[in-house]
Amino acid sequence: MDNIEHDLGPQPLAAIMVELGLKSADLVGKSSEQLTFKMVARAVKGRRLTPNVKQKMLHALNTAAGKQFEMKDLFTY
Repeated sequence: MDNIEHDLGPQPLAAIMVELGLKSADLVGKSSEQLTFKMVARAVKGRRLTPNVKQKMLHALNTAAGKQFEMKDLFTY
């Protein structure tokens, strides 16, 4: 069976978004890679994402924040 944990708890991404005053709409609006509200919600809640979706989140956050974050700053897995 599938022994991979899918619910990983709140991720550092959520705290970064709160600290910068960013909402899901900010990330979706700044993304040029078809990022959806559902993807952002899943990322913040700690659902396991594909590497492709994690990359989209990273690019959108960097664009919206005007800063350069790394993947390790956003996710604990």
